[in-house]
Amino acid sequence: MTAFLDSVLAGLALGAVYALVALGFVVIFKASGVLNFAHGSLLLFGGYLTAVLHDDLGFAGALAVSVLATAALAGALDRLLLQRGDPDPGAAHVQTIVTIGVDIVLLTDLSRRIGGDLLTLGDPWGDSVTRLGSVTVADSRIAAIVVSALAIGGVFALFRFTPWGLALRAAAEDTEAAALMGVRLSRVRMLAWCLAGALAALAAVFLAAFPAPGLERTTGQIALNAFPAAILGGLASPPGALAGSLLIGLTEALAAGYQSELHVLGEGFGDVAPYAVMVAVLLVRPTGLFGAKGAARV
Repeated sequence: MTAFLDSVLAGLALGAVYALVALGFVVIFKASGVLNFAHGSLLLFGGYLTAVLHDDLGFAGALAVSVLATAALAGALDRLLLQRGDPDPGAAHVQTIVTIGVDIVLLTDLSRRIGGDLLTLGDPWGDSVTRLGSVTVADSRIAAIVVSALAIGGVFALFRFTPWGLALRAAAEDTEAAALMGVRLSRVRMLAWCLAGALAALAAVFLAAFPAPGLERTTGQIALNAFPAAILGGLASPPGALAGSLLIGLTEALAAGYQSELHVLGEGFGDVAPYAVMVAVLLVRPTGLFGAKGAARV
């Protein structure tokens, strides 16, 4: 039972961090129809900034600068690169391909800077742990759950109670009608990219925190594990991204925790388990758990 609870807590913490990343995929898709394949590189950029600045600014200051800088970079990518192309909303698939090129450029530069090093982010939790009954859990995982819950709650509040959230939902429902009603589509989508970049920088902290060894050049690839979470929940559904992330996180943690019992499925099954779950769900619900039939964006 203790091993099971350990896996569940690890899965919830991992799912909470995946939710930050998956929500970034969803926000960008709702605003622009673009699948941002550079999201992992943006996450790595945010983590790298926190790692190199925390000695001078302290952890909180470095994280604040990292979040703002990553948000600005994501917004600039959209405003200066993607929106300079074909303004036709149908060109989103072309812009999606452009993000692959952006990802290669960013990842190459960051990999050159990081090299083979493991960078610490100076987080205040270190390797401390807390005992909850018979279960021992890293403080960083507790922090990941709490901070992610607060951040996700803030994002949902933005959707529900702010003019930008209303404009985003209107644009996602009907782009042309929203433009005729005076919604500034370019500004709405640029702010969506900024928000996704900020969430990615925040997620980087917990992906590199204990028990992970630190930030390395492959950390950004972990963001790809959040991609099936976004697809699984329904790519245009924020609640779906949250549910899908928790399901993927729990699946990955349980598969890793019970690897010895699952050896018949092959070594490293935990790495592919999220994708197996995604395929199984999509065979039953092609639009995802929360996706609407016949809707490209909601």
